Amino acid sequence: MKLLLIFCLLIYGLAMLFILLYSMAQAHLLYRFRLFRKQGRRQAPPNPEVWPAVTVQLPVYNEKYVVERLIDAVAALDYPAERLEIQLLDDSDDETTKIIQEKTKQYPHLHLRHLRRPDRSGFKAGALKYGLELAQGELIAIFDADFTPQPDFLQKTVPYFANPHLGMVQTRWTHLNKDFSVLTRLQALALDAHFFVEQVGRNSQGAFMNFNGTGGLWRKATILDAGNWQADTLTEDLDLSYRAQLKNWQFLYLSEVESPAELPPVMSALKSQQFRWTKGGAESAVKHLGAVLRSEKPLRTKYHALAHLLNSAVFVALLLASVASIPLLWAKVHNLLPSGAYEAAAVMLVGFVVISLLYFQANFLGKSTGLNRVLGFVLYYPLFLSVSMGMALHNAVAVWEGWTGRKSPFIRTPKFNLEARQHRWQENFYRSLKIPYTTYLEGLLGLLFLAVATWSVVQGEYVMLVFHCMLALGYLLVFYHSVLSYRRS
Repeated sequence: MKLLLIFCLLIYGLAMLFILLYSMAQAHLLYRFRLFRKQGRRQAPPNPEVWPAVTVQLPVYNEKYVVERLIDAVAALDYPAERLEIQLLDDSDDETTKIIQEKTKQYPHLHLRHLRRPDRSGFKAGALKYGLELAQGELIAIFDADFTPQPDFLQKTVPYFANPHLGMVQTRWTHLNKDFSVLTRLQALALDAHFFVEQVGRNSQGAFMNFNGTGGLWRKATILDAGNWQADTLTEDLDLSYRAQLKNWQFLYLSEVESPAELPPVMSALKSQQFRWTKGGAESAVKHLGAVLRSEKPLRTKYHALAHLLNSAVFVALLLASVASIPLLWAKVHNLLPSGAYEAAAVMLVGFVVISLLYFQANFLGKSTGLNRVLGFVLYYPLFLSVSMGMALHNAVAVWEGWTGRKSPFIRTPKFNLEARQHRWQENFYRSLKIPYTTYLEGLLGLLFLAVATWSVVQGEYVMLVFHCMLALGYLLVFYHSVLSYRRS
C-alpha cells in the first residue's frame, strides 16, 4: 500500500510539475505580449508598385452549408483581377460539387478554377499540394470553408512580402457565431488567448509560431523549400510551419488583420476538431522535437518550442494528476501521507493560476465594455476551465495515439452556417451520430469526481475540493452535451 501511495504521489507530482513548467512558458508569452503592446502600433509597409500574383486556395470537402458563403467572400477580395487566381480544391462526394458549379457561374470575370482530384489521398494536405502544382501565384492564400475573408485581406497582408526572407503571414481569427451558445463563447475565450496573446508573444521574440491552417498567406517558394505539404500528421499546418522555420524562413503574425470564421456550435463537432488538432500536435512533436533540440536556435526559443509542441500533453498530465489525486485524498484522510505532503501536492495547482492570467489578459482585448469584460470573465472562465478539464480524457486519447504512431483518417469538422438561420444544427447532414466509448467514460468520471468531492466534504478535507468539483462539473457537462449532440433530432 505504501509503495502504491508513493507511486501515486510521484505521478501526481510529475504531472503537476509539467503543467507548472508549461505555465511558466505561458507567463513569459504574456510578458512578451505586454512588452510588444507597449511599443505601439506596427507600421504597415507601403503598397508595392506592382502587386504580386496571388493564388487563393479553398480546400473543400462536403461543405454544402457554407461553400456559397465562402465563394461570395473570396469573390469580393479587393485585388487586381489580373493578378488573382482562385482555386476551389474540391474533394467532395456529395451535392457540394454541383453547388460550386452553379455558384461560380455568377463570377465569370474571376480567374476561378474548380479543381477535382482523382482521389482524396492526403486529405487536406494532399489537396493543397495538388493545387500548388498548378498555382500561378507567387503567394498562396488559404481559407477553410467556414471562413469569410474581408475584402481588404490581401491589401493588408501582401505588402509585408517585400521582405524577401518572409515566408508566411498569419492573421487573427475572429468569430462569426461567438454569441450562439455558451459552448461557442467558451471556444472564443480559448481561441482569443491563442490569437491575442500566444501568437504575439511567440512572434515578437522570434520563437517558433505556427500557421493556423487558414486565414494566412504563404510564399510559394517557402512551401517548396520546406518540403511541400505532407500528410503524415493530422496538422499539416503545424508540420509545415516547423519545417519552414527550421529552414530559417521568417514568419509574421498580424493580430490587427481579422479573419472571421465559424465556431463548432455543438460538442460532437468540437470534439472532432479537438481530436484532430490534439493528435496532430502530438504527431508533430514526435516528428520535430529532435530537430528543434539539435538546431542552433537559442535556448529560450527551444524552451518555447518544447512548450508549443507539447502543449497537448497538458491533457495527459491533467488526466493523470486528477486520477492520482483520489488515492492521495484517501491517504490524507487515513493519515497515511507524510505531514505536509498533501498540502504540497495541492500547491502545485498554482500552475492553473498562472495560465488564468493569460486568459484574463486576452479577455480584455475584445470589443465589449470594461464592466462586461470583467463580468464575462468571472462568469465564463471557471466554466471554461471546468469544460477543459472535462475534455482531458478525450484529448489524452488523441495525444496517446499521436505519440504511439497510430494512424487515423482526417476527420473534417462539420460546418453549420447557423447565423444564416436557414436550418437548425440538429438537421446538419454531416453531424456524427455514433457515440464514442470515451463519452461513456466521461460520464463515469464525472460521477466519480462528484462522489470524491462529496466524500471530501463529509471528511472535512477541503484542500482539493474546488479541483474535484471542477472535474465533476466538466466531465458531466462534456458527457451531457456530447450525448445531446450525437443524438438524432
